[in-house]
Amino acid sequence: MSGCSFYGFQAGSIPSNLNTIAVPLVQDNSISPVTTLDRELTRFFTDRFVNRTRLRLTNNEADADALLSATITGYSSEPTTVGDDDRANANQVRIRVSVQYMDQTKQPPEAMIEREFSASSNYDPVTQGVDGEEAAARDALEQIADDVFSAATSNW
Repeated sequence: MSGCSFYGFQAGSIPSNLNTIAVPLVQDNSISPVTTLDRELTRFFTDRFVNRTRLRLTNNEADADALLSATITGYSSEPTTVGDDDRANANQVRIRVSVQYMDQTKQPPEAMIEREFSASSNYDPVTQGVDGEEAAARDALEQIADDVFSAATSNW
């Protein structure tokens, strides 16, 4: 299948003019009981863009070819099913993140992605409690990181 190589998700999916990326700490503007959302999402972004592409991480935002910045704009944990005793049997964590992925080699810098992403994950508040909520939040963040990475590397 000679034509299939065009659609591969390798380093070629990143524009050739981009060699470095800066991923500043994600801003958390949500009112979340999970205090590690910003660090976790930053780590997930860094893992995907540095370990799965040819991009090199730099801490110098001004000199980076690409800049990936994000703000957590919403967090909720709400019941999805309620039992006979009016207690939640399942809760859903939903997280919203505003993302901007900039090509800083262009003058002026050009937004390659500028939009909101969201994801959700369920947990059992009775048996899992706070640990379940934290795990569901991590799962939602991983989904968002995957969606952002996919959007950034599949613009064909």
